[in-house]
Amino acid sequence: MELMFVWVENQDVQALTTSLCFFQLSSISKAINSTEIPVKEKHARRIILGTHREKGAFTFWSYALGFTFPNSSILCWKFCHVLHKILRDGHRNVLQDCMRHYSSLVEIGEIWGNLHDRYGQLVTLYSKLLCIKLKFHAKVNASLMFYMHFIMQISQQTWRSQMKGWSAQCRLAPLIQVIQDCSHLYHFAVKLLFKLHACLPADTLQGHRDRFHDQFHKLKNFFNRAREMIFFKRLIQIPKLPESPPNFLHAASLAKHVKPVVVIPNEDEPEMQDDDDDEPEPLIEVDSFTTSSVQAQPQVSFVECDSFLSGRDLQIETLKRELELLRAELERVKGEAQRYITQLKSQINSLEAELEEQRAQKQRALVENEQLRMELEATRRRNTEHEKRAQATEQRYNKLKEKHTELVASHAELLRKSADTVKMLSVTQQTQEEVERTKQQLTFEMDRVKQEADMKMEEQRFEVERVKRELEEKMAEVTRIKATLSMTALQAEKERLMRSVSEKEAELSSLRQTAQLQQSSLQQERDKTSRELGELQGKLKEKTSQEEMMKQKLLEEQFALLQGTITEAETIIQDAIAKLDDPLHIRCTSSPDYLISRAEAALGSIDKVKRGHADYLRNMSDAGTLLRSLTQFSHLTADTIVNGSATAHMAPTDHADKLTENCRSCGTQSLLFLREMKSKATLQKADPATIRIIIQKILHLGQELRPKGLDVRQEELGDLVDKEMAATSAAIEEAVRRIDEMMNQARKDTTGVKLEVNERILFSCTDLMKAIRMLVIASTDLQKEIVEGGRGAATIREFYAKNSRWTEGLISAAKAVGWGATEMVESADKVVLHTGKYEELIVCSHEIAASTAQLVAASKVKADRHSKKLTKLQQASRQVNEMAANVVASTKTGQEHLEDKDTMDFSGMSLIKLKKEEMESQVSHGAY
Repeated sequence: MELMFVWVENQDVQALTTSLCFFQLSSISKAINSTEIPVKEKHARRIILGTHREKGAFTFWSYALGFTFPNSSILCWKFCHVLHKILRDGHRNVLQDCMRHYSSLVEIGEIWGNLHDRYGQLVTLYSKLLCIKLKFHAKVNASLMFYMHFIMQISQQTWRSQMKGWSAQCRLAPLIQVIQDCSHLYHFAVKLLFKLHACLPADTLQGHRDRFHDQFHKLKNFFNRAREMIFFKRLIQIPKLPESPPNFLHAASLAKHVKPVVVIPNEDEPEMQDDDDDEPEPLIEVDSFTTSSVQAQPQVSFVECDSFLSGRDLQIETLKRELELLRAELERVKGEAQRYITQLKSQINSLEAELEEQRAQKQRALVENEQLRMELEATRRRNTEHEKRAQATEQRYNKLKEKHTELVASHAELLRKSADTVKMLSVTQQTQEEVERTKQQLTFEMDRVKQEADMKMEEQRFEVERVKRELEEKMAEVTRIKATLSMTALQAEKERLMRSVSEKEAELSSLRQTAQLQQSSLQQERDKTSRELGELQGKLKEKTSQEEMMKQKLLEEQFALLQGTITEAETIIQDAIAKLDDPLHIRCTSSPDYLISRAEAALGSIDKVKRGHADYLRNMSDAGTLLRSLTQFSHLTADTIVNGSATAHMAPTDHADKLTENCRSCGTQSLLFLREMKSKATLQKADPATIRIIIQKILHLGQELRPKGLDVRQEELGDLVDKEMAATSAAIEEAVRRIDEMMNQARKDTTGVKLEVNERILFSCTDLMKAIRMLVIASTDLQKEIVEGGRGAATIREFYAKNSRWTEGLISAAKAVGWGATEMVESADKVVLHTGKYEELIVCSHEIAASTAQLVAASKVKADRHSKKLTKLQQASRQVNEMAANVVASTKTGQEHLEDKDTMDFSGMSLIKLKKEEMESQVSHGAY
C-alpha cells in the first residue's frame, strides 16, 4: 500500500506538470494571435510563471518560433509585447535564452521595416527597442541615452498611430512596460551624469547635457499625455517629473532629485468566462485537477481491491482525502498571502517614495541652511571689504595715478629706444653694403693682377723660346760656315759667333733673372692679396655675425617694446574693469551719444590693430605701427567700458544689465587678446574679432538708449530745431503768465510777511524767466548766424542733416529748458500755496540753470570765436545764472522770515512749561 501511495504521488506530480505546461502553451497561443485586442493580463501572468517554474524561456521560444511572423503585423506586435513582459518580470535565465534568438528579433524588424502596414513601423521600432534592451541587460554597454531615444521614438510613433476601441488598447498596452523602463532609466541617467560632472570638466559633457535636456522634455510630455488617458489611470500610476531638468553644474542639485516611482495598482484582472476563453485560473485548475485525479484513483483502487481491503486501507484513504483538503487549503492560503504581499509591496513602494521625498526635503533644507550660512559669512566679508575699500580708495587712486604717469613715461622711453634701434639697423645695413662693395672690388683687382701675371709669364716664355730658336739658327749657320770657309775664316767667325753666343747667353741669363724677379714679385703680391682677402673675409664674417646679432637684438627689443606696451594696455583695461565694481563710480553718468562716439572710435582702433598686427608679422623688426595702434586701442576700449558703465547707471534695468555685462565681457576678451599678443607662441593666432562683436553690441545698446524723440529723419531735423526753440519760447511765455496769475492770487489770499515772501520769490522767478527768454533769443540768433555762415550753397535742412549730432544736441537742450521752466512754475505754485517745499524750488532753479548751460554749450560748438552774437549769448547766460542765484537767495530768505515769524512766544508760559519745551527742544536737537 505504501508503494501504491508513492506511485500515486508521482502520478500527481507528473499530471500537475503536464497540466501546467499545457496551460502555458495555451496562454501563449491565446496571448499571441492576429486578433487586434490587447494581451490579457492573466495570459501574460501564466507565461511569466512558466518561466519561473522551468527557470528559463525554453517553452516560450520553442512555441514562438512556430509563428508565421511575416504574415501578420499584429501577431508580431503582440509577440514583442509579451516578450517585453517576460524580460521585465520573468526568470533571470530568460535573458540568456532570448539572446540565443537575437537574430530572429532583428529579422522581424527588418521584414516589417520594408512593408507599409498599420503596425509595420511600430513593429520595427519595438523590435529595435527589445534588441537594445537585450544588449543593455546582457553587457550593460549600451548607452542610456540611446536606450531612452528609442523608447521616446516608439512612444511618439504609437501616439501618431493611435486609434479607437480595441485597436487603440492593443497598441497602447505595451506602453506600460515602456513607462516602467523609463522611470528607472531616467533615475540612472541623472545619477550617472552627476557622477560624471564630479569627475570631468563641464565643457566636455556639454553634448551629454544637451541630449539629456532634449530627452527630459520628451519624457515629460510623454508622461503628461499618458497620465491624462483613462486607459492608463486604472492600470498604472505615472509619476510626475520636475518642471525643469536637474542642474548638473551645481552638485547640491542632486539632493533635490526625487526618484520617480511607478506603482501598479493591486487590481487583479477579473477571471470571467469569455467566448473565446473558457479556462479558469492556473491555481484553480491545478487544485481541481489534483483533487479529481486523486479522487479518481482511489475509486479504481476500491474497484480492484474491494475484496481484501482492511481497516488499515480505509485509514490510508481517509488520510489521503485529508491530505488533499490540506493541499487545497494551503493553496488558498498561498493565494491570500500572495495578495497580501502585493498589497504590502505597493504600500512599501509608496512609503519608500515618501521616505525618499522626506530625505530630499531634509537634504534641501540642509543645503539651504548651508547656503544661508555661507551667504551670511559672505555678506559679513563683503561689509568688511567695503569698509576697507572705502578707506583705501583714495590711496589706490593716487597710486594708480602715479603708476599711470610712470607707464606713460616708460612708454615714451620705449618709443625713443625703438627709434634709436631703427637708426642703428639702418647704419648696420649701410656698413654691410660697403663691405660687399669692397669685397667685390678686391676680388676684381685680384683677378686683374692674376691675369697680368699670367700674361707676363706667357710673354717671357715666348721670348725665351724665340731666343732659343735664334741660337739654334746661329749654330746651324756657324756649322754651315765652318763647312764652306777656311779654318781662319772659320776661326774668326767662330770667335765672332762665340762672342755673339756669350752675348745672347748673357742676355738670356738677364732675361731669366728678370723673369724670376717678376715671378717672385708676383708671388709676393699674390700672397699679399691672399692675406688681404682672408682678412677681408674674416671681417666680412664678423660683420655678418654682428649684423645677425643686431637683427636678433632688434627683434628682441621690438618684442620687448611690444610686451611693455601690452602690459600698459592691460593695466589701463584692468583699471577700466575695476571701475565696474567701484562704488565711487556709481555716481558717474554718461550720455548714450558719447558712448556711441567712443564705441565707434574703438571699432576703428580695432581695424588699426589688425593692420598693425599683420604688418608686424610680415616684418617683426618694426613694431611701431602695432605699438601706436595698441596704445590707441587700450585707451579707447577703456573709455568705452567706463562710459558704458556710466551710461548703465541711468539706463533701465534690462538695458543696464546687458550693457554692464557686455562691458565686462569686452574687458575680459580684450585682456585675453592682449595675453595672446604677449606670447610668441600665440602671437600669430591672436584675433580681435570677438572684441569687435561685443563693442558692436555696446554700440547697438547705446543707440537703443538714445532719446526716442531724436529718432527722426535727417531731413526733418531743421524743422524740428525751429519747432523746439519755438516750443521753448512758448513754454517760457506761459511760465511768465502763470507767475503773474500766481502773483495776483497771492496778493488776494495773503498779507504781511507771507505776501512779502511770495512776492519776492515770484519776482525773482519772473526775472529768471525773462533772462531765459533773452538767452533763447540770443541762442536762436547765433544759430541762424552759424547756419548762414556754414551752409554755403546747401539749404538749411541739408546743413542740419549734415551736422545731425550738433542738431540733436540743440534739440535736447531746448527740450530741457522748456521742461525746466514748466517744472519751476509748478514748484513755485506749490510753495505759494504752502503744499510744496522750498528745497524743490531751489532744485528747479539749479536744474534750469544747468539746462540753459547745456543750450549755450550746444550753440557755442560751431560759433565763431569773435562773433558779437556769441558775446551776447554769453552775457545772457551770465544773466541767467545771476537770476537763478537770486531765486535761490529769495527762497532761502523767505523761508528764514517765515521761520522767524513762527517763533514761539514764551511770555505767557509758566516755568514748568518753559522747562518742558526746553527739554523737548534739546531732545529734538540731539536727535538731529
